[in-house]
Amino acid sequence: MEFEDGYSAQKLFHQGYSYTYDDVIFLPGYIGFPVEQVDLSTKLTRNISLNIPCVSSPMDTVTESSMARAMAALGGIGIIHANVPPSDQASLVKAAKSSRFPALSNPVFRSHSDSIISLEDFADAPCILVTDSGDCRGKLVGYVAKSDWKNLADKDTRLTDYMVKFSDFVPWDWDLGRMIRYFEEKPGKEFMPIVKGGEILDVAGREDVESLRSYPRLVGGGSVGPNGEWMVGAAIGTREADKERLQHLVKAGVNVVVLDSSQGNSLYQVDMIKYVKKTYPELDVIGGNVVTMYQADNLIKAGVDGLRVGMGSGSICTTQEVCAVGRGQATAVYKVSSLASQYGVPVIADGGISNSGHIVKALSLGASTVMMGSFLAGSTEAPGAYVVQVICSYYCLCNGHRLKKYRGMGSLEAMNKGSDARYLGDTSKLKIAQGVVGAVADKGSVLKFVPYTMQAVKQGLQDLGAQSLRDAHDMIKTTLRLEVRTGAAQIEGGVHGLVSFEKKPF
Repeated sequence: MEFEDGYSAQKLFHQGYSYTYDDVIFLPGYIGFPVEQVDLSTKLTRNISLNIPCVSSPMDTVTESSMARAMAALGGIGIIHANVPPSDQASLVKAAKSSRFPALSNPVFRSHSDSIISLEDFADAPCILVTDSGDCRGKLVGYVAKSDWKNLADKDTRLTDYMVKFSDFVPWDWDLGRMIRYFEEKPGKEFMPIVKGGEILDVAGREDVESLRSYPRLVGGGSVGPNGEWMVGAAIGTREADKERLQHLVKAGVNVVVLDSSQGNSLYQVDMIKYVKKTYPELDVIGGNVVTMYQADNLIKAGVDGLRVGMGSGSICTTQEVCAVGRGQATAVYKVSSLASQYGVPVIADGGISNSGHIVKALSLGASTVMMGSFLAGSTEAPGAYVVQVICSYYCLCNGHRLKKYRGMGSLEAMNKGSDARYLGDTSKLKIAQGVVGAVADKGSVLKFVPYTMQAVKQGLQDLGAQSLRDAHDMIKTTLRLEVRTGAAQIEGGVHGLVSFEKKPF
């Protein structure tokens, strides 16, 4: 028996309205399987598969080496931003791919004849590695822990007089599981250098290993390329100079490039797509951003391997306000995915992700992955230092909040560092901002909260009756039903009617 209940996506999204994720709600389906059987594996591009549908955005306050490595360890992928010189971006790619250990420490090196004068000499590293040459290519002779240096009476003492002597190391391709077993077998070891080809790439500490061990199991395994390294992506622009940037990235071993433009339907991007596919035919290229079927069709015909969808939907983006162009993200994802699926081109839903429900909606509307900026900003792996904002109440009770900067690549601050090319304005004397600078709260490590988020996504797909993303994509064309929520329905669908509450997602 058939029931007239809800609307098909085709009917809902052909009424002339631009819907966001919050505007729509799915009607539940039939659960015929346990949540553990929900499969989140997906396609980033025609040729690249991921274990989870998560991509970190190429923003300079979101994705550098630490984020890219962590995302790969989780089974997703990070796209390193292009707001640095080409050689520096290539170095960030290399650092992310250099070791299979999920965390990145950026080790500091000194010679055995050196002295450590200031705590700042340690930078963010837990220890200083001592080599005979004072750099990563020298022979390892020992290390100095930060705690040992603090207890040292005479700071002018040479490192050779108090360093912990050792020459052990572990290979670069040891994953977290193998590293855990090593430290269990070596109870006296506190730090262990990670080496590849005679070069010290990183250092793993017992404290780091124990912290990672306490996190949820890394979902589905990591994103590993054919050579055994983490898969890492990078953003490039569409200018002539970006061809040189691309060359640096290919030498660094980048797995996929994203053409980073707020409006991707341009002759500049079409030409760059054709150049990349001709010059590096084995390299996948993601085009965008687009929000219409017409835009997508042009880039598909040019040869893209994936499409990035979204225009003005990010929390720090003002493109729709400034330029009067864009589209509600739910409508954009559905429309573009409807076309792209006919050509086998995966879609990345970029922007508008604030919670796990938004991820479920994006994926069910046809996206294969979601690209996240604010959702990941403020995490341990995001670039930048934490600052503490003190807020005092009327009763003089003060609370400190740890924050990190988060800015749009269309903000004047980011544009002045080079991102104005993304908005086709690098030759203009008048820079018009299409983004803002803000701050987000400390979220902890993505290695901890992303697995919980993915578990919530699995539960959402289970409620729909979809056992995989392929099932969800098939259902949106056939049996899946939606409705538009009124403002009151949106309020009712969230926490309401309470004097106070504490919201903990996990």
